[in-house]
Amino acid sequence: MGNHALLSASSSHRWLNCPPSARLGENYEDRGSDFATEGTDAHSLCEHKLKTVLGIPSEDPTENLTWYNEEMEECASGYAAYVLELLAEAKKVTTDPIVLIEQRLDYSKYVESGFGTGDCVLIADGTLNIVDYKHGKGVEVSADHNPQMMLYALGALEMFSILYDINEIQMVIFQPRIENISEFSMSVSDLLDWAENELKPKAELAAKGEGEFCAGEHCRFCKVKAACRKRAEYNLELARYDFEMPANLEDTEIEVILSKADELAAW
Repeated sequence: MGNHALLSASSSHRWLNCPPSARLGENYEDRGSDFATEGTDAHSLCEHKLKTVLGIPSEDPTENLTWYNEEMEECASGYAAYVLELLAEAKKVTTDPIVLIEQRLDYSKYVESGFGTGDCVLIADGTLNIVDYKHGKGVEVSADHNPQMMLYALGALEMFSILYDINEIQMVIFQPRIENISEFSMSVSDLLDWAENELKPKAELAAKGEGEFCAGEHCRFCKVKAACRKRAEYNLELARYDFEMPANLEDTEIEVILSKADELAAW
């Protein structure tokens, strides 16, 4: 599979909503972007900062980071400080909590060849913490039922549920450039229910390139979006408002149009 899973955690929001997009995207080159490179640099610095405050040997990567600047330095330091706060809380209930940094997490029990890399995983009796750093500032990311975080949690449970009695999952998105720290908790039983009844069936469709195409905000980072017929139909349906404007719009209609205007313009 190389360094990236077909059904990766980072792209799960897309393939869960539009299963056939995963296989279709295999035929398109991943060109990358400056934003992606900047995010990679930020993650490297975050890893170094966190290891340093935990007393783990780490080589300072700054001289090799293309996008390094003072803001990135402050963001990475803030991330490390936040994880230290979580660790301090964990030590109140567990004498030896585990902290894993840039940990490969395998969730292939539910998703064919599925794996991802968790920025930080903190395990203590009763609670599993998953922390994901986001350097972007264009889109605010929520931890609430975030599928990427839930997949990471499934991978961590596979590794540690035998050693620790975990009942609750605490998921955190740390997005400092827009002052967004999004936290969400769910029970292990609810996570496993989602995995069996929603995740697994959709992942099976995605692995086969089957299922229904579905356009929406999840198309933002899809490699196929420029040529996707379903997305074209979706946006042309919205565009009809430009040509068939009713005499009076209800407030609810206006809200719908405005909520999708940016996506239409991008298309």
